[in-house]
Amino acid sequence: MGYGTTRTLERVAAALGQLEAAPIRFEASCDVAGGGVLLAVPALLAAGLLRHDRTGYELPKGFYGLVSIFLLLGLLALARVRSLEQLRYEGPGEWGKLLGLDRVPEVRTLRSKIEHLCPELGRALEWNAQLAKEWMQGPESAPLYFYCDGHVRVYHGEQTQLPRQFVARERLCLHATSDYWINAMDGQPFLYVNKEVDPGLIATLRQDVVPWLEKLVPKSAEQVQRLAADPLAHWFTLVFDREGFSPDLFKELRAKRIAILTYRKFAKEDWPVQEFRSYQVQLAGGQIETVKLAERGTRLSNQLWVREIRKLTEGGHQTTLLATDFQTPMTTLAVSLFARWSQENFFRYMKQHYSLDSLVEYGTEAIPDTVQVVNPQWRELDSQIRSKNGRRQRVRAQFGALTLSVDPSEKELQDYALHKGRLQEEIQRLDTEIEALKQRRKATEHHVAVSALPEDQRFTRLRTERKHFVDTIKMIAYRAETSLVAILREHLARGDDARALIRQILQTGADLLPDPTAKTLTVRIHHLTQAAHDLALRQLCAAINETQTQFPGTELTLVFQVGSSWIPRGQEF
Repeated sequence: MGYGTTRTLERVAAALGQLEAAPIRFEASCDVAGGGVLLAVPALLAAGLLRHDRTGYELPKGFYGLVSIFLLLGLLALARVRSLEQLRYEGPGEWGKLLGLDRVPEVRTLRSKIEHLCPELGRALEWNAQLAKEWMQGPESAPLYFYCDGHVRVYHGEQTQLPRQFVARERLCLHATSDYWINAMDGQPFLYVNKEVDPGLIATLRQDVVPWLEKLVPKSAEQVQRLAADPLAHWFTLVFDREGFSPDLFKELRAKRIAILTYRKFAKEDWPVQEFRSYQVQLAGGQIETVKLAERGTRLSNQLWVREIRKLTEGGHQTTLLATDFQTPMTTLAVSLFARWSQENFFRYMKQHYSLDSLVEYGTEAIPDTVQVVNPQWRELDSQIRSKNGRRQRVRAQFGALTLSVDPSEKELQDYALHKGRLQEEIQRLDTEIEALKQRRKATEHHVAVSALPEDQRFTRLRTERKHFVDTIKMIAYRAETSLVAILREHLARGDDARALIRQILQTGADLLPDPTAKTLTVRIHHLTQAAHDLALRQLCAAINETQTQFPGTELTLVFQVGSSWIPRGQEF
């Protein structure tokens, strides 16, 4: 049965199919390694870890029930167990105590459970969308900003030859797949869509992001009336970087009453410095800064009228912003766009602490035949044009560098004219070849369906369902961690230390003291390294205790305390 198994009869019953799931039953335990992670259980439940009724998640009869599996995955993410394989090196009995079981499942058992939970493509995205709709609920008066950006996941395996994509952080074109994430202003995630073949940000916004947001973003009766009464009013604002610059897209979104906020490509000449004024603004992180801003109205190439805002840096550079929100103050729009870095910080943090790019399973699956990819013939012609353009540039440089001495001889003049004529002929030949290649490229389709590719050039994609399922749990874990950080920050002299301190708390040992009579489960977290941190932790425990959260599957109310290790009576020495 494995190390740490003590509930033998229940395991035998489960093996015979006579047990729906092992009951969650806590026993008094001291010095449970990593017991502080239970502090996040109320936050995980509030973020929606167990709200999956409409997705139909269920497991066959067995020792490990649905609640235990979801809790285990959420707590593993918060405890920085970055992959399922890493669970092999964790104490199974210690983790079992945290879940009210004798031990946690082995890796192969856990993989089997996840396989049962992800039988069909799209269920994880449906659950993610259901949670995103709940997360988007907020005060009706609060403006809604959604940040969209792509995250490239590099693949170094040999299961399939994914298309190459440019990876900005490595400045290389590598085999990779792209995920387009939708986040809040503070970086908290809502949803992501996977694109095995990256069509670019503009196409993804049109085909995936905007349709999803139209389904999920709440629209109250008051908002409907306001949109009908005011032609300048907007539903929500979509924020993205300059890769999504497209006047036609802006016009389409404006017709849907969706405002955009982005950087401008191909900005014209600088504005006079006298137009800029200094403003004090509060950034998304709470810092107060002084920025120099100026604003004009401008008309894009398709005659769409937009607001153009520029920020003047200390070095004299002017950063150009575009917005179709005509009611929000200029300073608010500028701060909202600069908050886009919260999404970049989210990607970095998730890669470092939640292993966002790691695979959940090995294997590939077929790509839908309708997916469009770059035509190999078009790519080959484009490559030849680029190559010959480079060659022409080098020849032109040689042609321009040819010079004569002050008093050239007859032979030098002849050699000069001969060399110059040869270079001129080569330039003309390259001009002709490049023009012919451009005509051939123009007549060749840029994109074709995957089904139209030759058999030897077709490829498959990495399996996505289980990856999206685990990533959704990681989103929940991140949001739970962020909610704890928000409470703890109020009790620290240095608010920037809150997230690091939460990570320390979640990995601190604790004592578990169940009281069936009082129907409580006391989690006594051991002292931290500083008295000031202990004081902040007590304040955090008090705030969480007010929620009166019951541990899932039991009637025990969680009570959190801070104190020294508890020693059972009779074991003192």
